[in-house]
Amino acid sequence: MLTSCGFHLRGTGDNLNLPFSTIYLGFSSASPLGGELKRNIRAYGGTKVVSDPKAAEAIVDVLAETKDKSILSLNSQGRVREYTLTYALRFRVKDNQAKELLEPTEIVLKRSISFNENQVLAKEEEEAFLYRDMQTDLVQQLMRRLAAVKTK
Repeated sequence: MLTSCGFHLRGTGDNLNLPFSTIYLGFSSASPLGGELKRNIRAYGGTKVVSDPKAAEAIVDVLAETKDKSILSLNSQGRVREYTLTYALRFRVKDNQAKELLEPTEIVLKRSISFNENQVLAKEEEEAFLYRDMQTDLVQQLMRRLAAVKTK
């Protein structure tokens, strides 16, 4: 008698089994996004991150990773009141024979942040926190897209 709509919380990890056993991530070694993605892949198990693209079933090519800050609004004196923070990742997924598994895809995240020139340090910390939050969100979206890749 009891029915459900099928809703479940995202990020539970139950449905994020990647369809390949090995993966190469084309992020630079200093990329915080690449590091967080590696940790997430290892945490869900089943897929091993390799350092040689020739040994991987799937290769994630990072085409662009950008962070941007632009003015959203000004107050009556012409000073900045709000900024828009943007974090964008453009990538594609290929197999080890260079066959495209996922065409070039872009994930763009935006957040608004108010600005007060009397609280510059606090606003810098808030900005850094928002970028970290966007990075986590970006990794979760990337994991879901990788889980949906069709290998055959």
